[in-house]
This record gives sequence, C-alpha cells and structure tokens, in this order.
Amino acid sequence: MASPLHLEFLQSAAKVDQLPDSEIELALLGRSNVGKSSLLNAIANRKKLARTSKTPGATKLINVYELQPEKSGKWLVDLPGYGFAKVSRNEQERWKHMIERYFTERETLAGVLVLVDGAVGPTALDLTTIEWLQNIDLPYNFVATKADKVRPSKSAQRRKDLVKKLGVDKKDVRWVSAEKGTGIPELRGEIKGFFEDDYN
Repeated sequence: MASPLHLEFLQSAAKVDQLPDSEIELALLGRSNVGKSSLLNAIANRKKLARTSKTPGATKLINVYELQPEKSGKWLVDLPGYGFAKVSRNEQERWKHMIERYFTERETLAGVLVLVDGAVGPTALDLTTIEWLQNIDLPYNFVATKADKVRPSKSAQRRKDLVKKLGVDKKDVRWVSAEKGTGIPELRGEIKGFFEDDYN
C-alpha cells in the first residue's frame, strides 16, 4: 500500500513545444467524463490539485504535475479527454491534434494510463484509441474508474465483460474509485514503481 503521491502542478501547455525538458512522463488518457482529474486528486489525496467539473471537458490543455522533490523531472501528464466534451468541433480537433503530437513527438513519454469508465465499459472510441496506441508502439496499462458506480450484484459480470472487450486478462486492469478510495493505494504503488523502474 502506497502513501499519497506528492505531486505539484508544474504548468499547462497548448502545444507540445511549450513544454520544458523532463526525465520521464506518464500520461493519463481517457474519455472526457471518465474522471481523470478526480483520479489525480485521489492519487495525491488533495481535493483541488486538478480542476474537476460536472461538465465533461474541464481539462482543455496539457497539464503537467511533477512528482516531488522539486525538479525531479518525473511527470504525470493530464490530457484533454476525447469524446463527449461540450465544445465546438474546431476545439475538439485542436485537442486531437495536440494529443497526437504529444504522443508522437514527446521522447520522454514512457507510458500511458488508459482510463476506461468501469460503469459503462469500453466504448468504440476507447477501442479505437487503444488501437492507435498499439500502432505507435507506446506502452499502456488500463485503469477502470468509477468502480463504486457498479452494483455489487453486477460487479463480477461487468469486470468479465470489460476485460473481454479490451482483450486482456483481469490482472491487467486496475479497478479504482476516486470517490471511495477503492484501489487508489495500489495504483499509487504502481505509478511509483513505473517511475522508479524506468528512471533507474
């Protein structure tokens, strides 16, 4: 069980070339209402580290959070969500282009946490995004959010269906609830391990 990650907001960027150098980066990617910002807050055990909103699409830029101590160069990067954000088509296209450039041009990006809504399961857009990550040969792991929104009587079947659609084993998906804290300590440990293993 890992203690909260000591994360501090470093900066936001509208373009990849606005980012300074880092040592290693782990990105958070998922649909616009999957709960990325809430998960970040839970990982750090801070309510207002990342901005959350009841309206999907609160994250509009590349937001960088640095693992302390200061200037460690180890970043968690929160990206705009894809899908259902209530913004213009032009804005969605800008986000898409920004994310694609970040994934293909950022040399210190070493992995991605793909967030899937556990209460909904993988959507067609999720599966398309995962296929794209495979095509660019970028390592990723799955996190199923909103575990608390699944009724206990349906939990076993929902988990079985989710891993089947993703085409992975059940051990390859970390189920979490930012609201209840389920799975958060284990996810913190995995994130710490990622930075330690890849950094050394």
